[in-house]
Amino acid sequence: MKNAAKRVSGTAKELGGKLARKAGRAIGSERLEAEGRAKELEGRAQKERAKAGERLKGYAEEAGGELKRRAGKLLDDEEMEVKGALKKAKGRVRREANR
Repeated sequence: MKNAAKRVSGTAKELGGKLARKAGRAIGSERLEAEGRAKELEGRAQKERAKAGERLKGYAEEAGGELKRRAGKLLDDEEMEVKGALKKAKGRVRREANR
C-alpha cells in the first residue's frame, strides 16, 4: 500500500476510533470508550508512519537533486544543474507537506 493510501486509511481509522470513543462515553460504556481510544491511536500511528516515509523520500530526493545540481555546475551543464535544482525543490516540498 502506498503512503498516501496508508495516510487515508489511518485517518479513517482514527476518525472511527473517535466516534467509538465518544459513543462509549455517551452511553457509559468504558469498554467501548477504551476500544475507540485504542483504534484512534492506532490510526494516528499509521498516519504518522506514512508521513515519516514520505519525509524520508523527500530527504533522499533533495540530496539527489543537490548532487545532480553540483555535478551540472562542475561539468558546466546548465540543463543538469536546473534539473538538479528542480529535484531538490521537489524533495523539500515533499518533506514540508508531510510534517
